[in-house]
Amino acid sequence: MTEPSTFVKVDNVAKRWNGQLGVEDVCLSIPRGAFVALLGPSGCGKSTTLRLLSGLELPDEGRIIIDGVDVTDAAPSDRNLSMVFQSYALFPHLSVAENVVFGLKVRKVSAAERRKKLQRALEITGLLGYEARKPGELSGGQRQRVALARAIVANQPLCLMDEPLSNLDAKLRASVRKDIKKLQIDLGITVVYVTHDQTEAMSMADMVVLMKDGRIQQSGTPEDLYYSPANTFVAEFVGAPPMALINASALGGFDGVDKVGLRAENITVAQKGKGRLSCKVTECEFLGSETFVGLEHKAASGLTLSLPGLHNIPSGETIEISFSDNDLHFFNSAGNRLANHAH
Repeated sequence: MTEPSTFVKVDNVAKRWNGQLGVEDVCLSIPRGAFVALLGPSGCGKSTTLRLLSGLELPDEGRIIIDGVDVTDAAPSDRNLSMVFQSYALFPHLSVAENVVFGLKVRKVSAAERRKKLQRALEITGLLGYEARKPGELSGGQRQRVALARAIVANQPLCLMDEPLSNLDAKLRASVRKDIKKLQIDLGITVVYVTHDQTEAMSMADMVVLMKDGRIQQSGTPEDLYYSPANTFVAEFVGAPPMALINASALGGFDGVDKVGLRAENITVAQKGKGRLSCKVTECEFLGSETFVGLEHKAASGLTLSLPGLHNIPSGETIEISFSDNDLHFFNSAGNRLANHAH
């Protein structure tokens, strides 16, 4: 199988405002047709990275290449991309149809071609029959679909999306998430998608780029970040519940290891006197198919046990837990991942 070609290359890009860090040393190689999620907490640099890709901001250092063309200093209109933002940015006085084809009209696309593209975009986004409505007559989900339809008719090979679902309720978010993913595959476009929601990133993306303080912490497949976190920040950010971190000394010590990481699904309840750690139950969170049991131990943070079905263990009760060394992740005092250790 041939390697997919690099479609977007971000090469050592930095952006600062008045000496304040925006992003630093950002390097990305995005294959054609990939769905890439830029993930991270507020202020981590993910939206700045997207704005640099779009041309809404220009970098202080580094280069941006799209489809073999150096666009580092190019205007947004010269980058062959479409954008979908958190605020739908629809014209309130125009109908759905007029909003969708507005950009085509500006680019002097013929009326027949506009009609054809409009029809297809409305079909794909489930908006047939809404052509004459104004944005004020639509729900939040429908308005976001209009913004998506507008990106579809632009027919650009690269689509940038900045938190497009954050104004929608949870149920709608899940359904529009599926729409966007299907759309990306059907149209064969490359999507760069900014989100602070790791569930969104993990369920939609082929490649997740996790950022913190303007720098990339790790980029890879969702499985890479989940099963092989590069550092303790990634370990605690990715996964629901996140990975627990335990002081290595509490487990009898591992050479050169400061913290040990452990996922909820790898923890079992042990018989009294047979466990590796004795913990206090802090809460039980029933989610239908499973119950998450929050645990407290002085040498650990974020300890959670996952049990199938419904369980009600009283808060304050002590239980012992066990786990295999094979399921542990090892981190040094700088918080960086170490190759798996033997005890």
